[in-house]
Amino acid sequence: MISTAPLRVACIGAGYFSQFHYGAWVRIDGVTLVGSADQNLSAAQATGLPAFDQLETMLDRTKPDILDIILPPSGHADAIRTAIAARIPTVICQKPFCTDLAQATAITAEAEAAGTTVIIHENFRFMPWYRTIKTAMNAGDIGTVLQATFRLRPGDGQGPNAYLDRQPYFQTLPQLLIHETGVHWVDTFRYLLGNPDAVYADLRRVNPALAGEDAGFVLFDHPNGVRALFDGNRLLDHAADNHRRTMGEALVEGTEGTLTLLGDGSVSLRKFGEQSSLDILGPDSWTGFGGDCVHALQTHVVSGLKHGKEPENTARDYLTVIRIRDAIYKSAQSGAKTRI
Repeated sequence: MISTAPLRVACIGAGYFSQFHYGAWVRIDGVTLVGSADQNLSAAQATGLPAFDQLETMLDRTKPDILDIILPPSGHADAIRTAIAARIPTVICQKPFCTDLAQATAITAEAEAAGTTVIIHENFRFMPWYRTIKTAMNAGDIGTVLQATFRLRPGDGQGPNAYLDRQPYFQTLPQLLIHETGVHWVDTFRYLLGNPDAVYADLRRVNPALAGEDAGFVLFDHPNGVRALFDGNRLLDHAADNHRRTMGEALVEGTEGTLTLLGDGSVSLRKFGEQSSLDILGPDSWTGFGGDCVHALQTHVVSGLKHGKEPENTARDYLTVIRIRDAIYKSAQSGAKTRI
């Protein structure tokens, strides 16, 4: 049964990335933003919404259908537990989900027991180029898929001032490349190829100004013998007018052709044995983040709620991403392939 009542959405968090959440919510039909909470009240007030510095107060006064948590991992557990206590039916939580697997597993169980649906805001799989690639794969355009490669090249990690202008906490994260960034492709690869059963990782720190790793290779063993390679280096760049649009380039290769993602967001198909390619997705024209993937994810959640369909990336499903992430770091430490 389709619900026609507007969905009331409240948000906690008014930091750098929240602008994309708020900007997307106001463009979704059937949604009403009812409040913003942040420990910095002036930041919440800057959203133009009813502002609060306490989550409990906002939930009590606004009675939202959805709480959108736009906080770092250290704030996830408390925010979700507060939402559960307030009987909020749906929560969207930014990634990385909670501080570790144990905490994420506990929170997932608590939410399920209370009947609260938790969805992880992992938006890269909603980027239009990955949706296009998935559609082409499902249509058999490249035959039997054998391997995929993504080369992360944002070019933003050089020198002692790396990240200070946008996300300065990057410098002090003990785990950076995979925990903060590569996890996007952990989820994207599983969306495209299925859950891997083993990983091998070789990680390193290139910029001495950082606490964590900023370069490395991760090899994923996916079902049916498919292999994926994440080749990440935050110091190097790729050909793009906006290096944060795709953050790199990708190939998905099969027995009958190859799909290529470029830094402008375009996707092309080259059939096996041919030299020319067919453009199947044109260059991205969205001036905001990632091909408007935040809007696509939030629209997906709203549509699911209104039509009674389970959304992608529920907390229970997303625990697999955390297990894969942990296996990557275990492999890098041991120097051996690690099963998941």
